[in-house]
Amino acid sequence: MEKFIPDEARLKSVEENYKAVKSRVEEAALKAGRKPGDVRLMAVTKTVESAYINRAIEVGADLIGENRVQEYLGKKDELKLDGVEKHLIGHLQTNKVKQIVGQVDMIESVDSLKLAKEIGRVSENRGIVSDILVEVNVGKEDSKSGIYMEELEELLCQIAGIGGVRIQGLMTIPPICESESEVFGYFETMQKAFADIKDRKLENVNMNILSMGMSGDYEAAVTCGSNIVRVGSAIFGARKYF
Repeated sequence: MEKFIPDEARLKSVEENYKAVKSRVEEAALKAGRKPGDVRLMAVTKTVESAYINRAIEVGADLIGENRVQEYLGKKDELKLDGVEKHLIGHLQTNKVKQIVGQVDMIESVDSLKLAKEIGRVSENRGIVSDILVEVNVGKEDSKSGIYMEELEELLCQIAGIGGVRIQGLMTIPPICESESEVFGYFETMQKAFADIKDRKLENVNMNILSMGMSGDYEAAVTCGSNIVRVGSAIFGARKYF
């Protein structure tokens, strides 16, 4: 197999982009009356070669997110992951749970009781507890995974009783919006639900993380209380599909 040679110009671009996005995230936090360190920047690595991911890590990325189990496992050994937190952010099928439990620090895309039970079962068999976020389909889009807001509290309470998993908060991907006010509306809906659940102090339900905001809308998400923004193309450039 031909050895992959990274493009020097792209390596430089990744470095500059990461620093620029990090700065904008911190500025957005300050404008919202928050501390810069209150919001973590996740480098989303879907379809990105290891050399470019490693360059982002070298310049400060300490949190990466991968969409696909097989892709992450395929390049994990090439990554310089010391001190780096790893999250699975894409839809997870129950038949892939065995492959990913224990390989990442958090699964952000739990959207059913069945999936949570399987993560819990595999985790308990391996003597670990898996941190998870519950994914909310805030726009009720057929094309996206995640539960509807009306089902959220019931699912949280059901998952709270499962051994081997620990709920840490919520994740969402809002619809593509034509106006800024529309995207703010979705983010504000999520922030309100997050705060309401936190205030209610449900047993075994932690609301530590609100993961929302991507390359096109992360500043709006920070304004609305997100504490993890998931940024891919604004760091690594346009995504390549093979």
